[in-house]
Amino acid sequence: MTQQNSGLSDSTALPAQVLVVGSINMDMVAHAPRLPAAGETLVGEAFVMAPGGKGANQAVAAARLGASVAFVSRVGTRQHGEALLQALQDEGVDGSAVLRDAQALPGIAVIMVASEGGENSIVYVPGSNAQLSPQDVLAGARKFQAGTVTVAQLEVPLPAVQQAFELSRAAGGRTVLNAAPALAVTPALLALTDWLVLNETEAFQLAGLPALPEETPPAQLLSQVGVAAQALRQRGAGQVLVTLGGTGVLMCGAEGLQHLPAQAVKAVDTVGAGDTFVGGFATGLAEGLSAVDAVRLGMAAAAIAVSRSGVQSAMPRRAELGPAFAPRQD
Repeated sequence: MTQQNSGLSDSTALPAQVLVVGSINMDMVAHAPRLPAAGETLVGEAFVMAPGGKGANQAVAAARLGASVAFVSRVGTRQHGEALLQALQDEGVDGSAVLRDAQALPGIAVIMVASEGGENSIVYVPGSNAQLSPQDVLAGARKFQAGTVTVAQLEVPLPAVQQAFELSRAAGGRTVLNAAPALAVTPALLALTDWLVLNETEAFQLAGLPALPEETPPAQLLSQVGVAAQALRQRGAGQVLVTLGGTGVLMCGAEGLQHLPAQAVKAVDTVGAGDTFVGGFATGLAEGLSAVDAVRLGMAAAAIAVSRSGVQSAMPRRAELGPAFAPRQD
C-alpha cells in the first residue's frame, strides 16, 4: 500500500495545544423539507459537497477558536484527498502527521438535512479512515507533548485510538474521547480516557441501557442520563460529558452530576454541532479553563454553529463568541 506524509508544513513552531487523532472525509449533504420515511423519495432543495469527518471537524473547530492544532490521520488521495488536505491547511491546522494513501479512497459521509428543525441522518463509509493503524499514530509520536489535549473519536479503529491515548498519557497530556459513532469501547481505552464525551443516544448504548422515548420529560431525561453517565464512570472513564442538544450538557465527575443548560437558539442545521462542542471544550481545557468553563465555551460555539447552514463553514471564530469567551491573557 503506497503511503507518505502529507507534505503540509507545520502551521506553528509551538507545540500543539490540541492534538486530534481521527477521521477525515468528504461530506455530501442533501437538504430537503424533512427527512424521508423508509422507502420514500423526496425532492431535495439543495446539495453541497464539503470537507468533513469528525476528526477533521473537531480540529477545525478548535483552530477557529484559537487553539494551536495538529492532526493525525490517514487520507486516501484517489479522489477528493488533496482537497481535504488543502482545507486543513487553509484553517491553519498542522497536517504534517497526516499519512497520504495513493491507493485508497477517503471517507465519505452522505448526509440528509431537514429544513424544518435542522435534524439530520447520516450514512458514513470509512474509506481510508478504517486503515489508520497504531503504526501510523506512532509515526506522529513527536506531536504528543506534555500539557497537550489529545482528542479522538470512533470513526477510526480502536487500536489506533488506544495507541494515541497511551502516547498522550506517557507524555503527560490529557485525553478526550468522543464516543461517536456508538461502538463498544474496551475497558483499557476507557481507563485511558480523562473525558468521555457523547450524546444521549450514545450514552445509553454504551452503558447498555434502553433509550428513552422522545416525549420523556426533561427531569426524567436528566435523571436517566445521569444513571448512564455514572455507569460509564464506574467502567473506567475519568469524567463524562453527555450533550443533550437544546437541553444542554450533563457533567458527571467525582463531585457528582451537574447540568449546564443550553442557550436558546433557532436551529438551522445541527450537523457538526457535537464536533464544534468537542473542539471548543478541548480548546478550553488546553487554555487552562475549569471544566465547567471549557464546557460553556464549547456550548457557546455550538450554539452559533447550529444557527447556520454547513459544518466546518458554520463553525465560529473566537471573536464571534463575545467578550465573555475572550482568550485568557496570562
